[in-house]
Amino acid sequence: MSQMVIKGVTRTGRRFRPSDWAERLTTAVGSVGLDRRVRFHPKVHMANIGGVNCVVVEQELASSEPLLWGFLVSFAKDNELLVEGLEERPPPG
Repeated sequence: MSQMVIKGVTRTGRRFRPSDWAERLTTAVGSVGLDRRVRFHPKVHMANIGGVNCVVVEQELASSEPLLWGFLVSFAKDNELLVEGLEERPPPG
C-alpha cells in the first residue's frame, strides 16, 4: 500500500505548530456521525513517527477523492512541510 506521509517538520527543520496540527487536520477531513462523534476518514490517519506528529494518507485517495487529496497536498505545500511518498503518484490536475 502506497502512502503519503505529511510530517510535522518544515523544510527548514522546525517543528510545525500548533503541536496538535495532525489531530486538527484529520478531524477537518473527517465527518460527524448521527451520534455527533467524529468519524475519521478511513484513508487519512494520524501517526507519530520518530517522535514527529504526522498525517498518513493512502495514495488511493488521489483517484477516489481527488479534491480531498489536493487539499492535503496543498496544506503540506503551503505550510512547507516535509512529505514522503508523494513522488510515487503526483496529485491530479
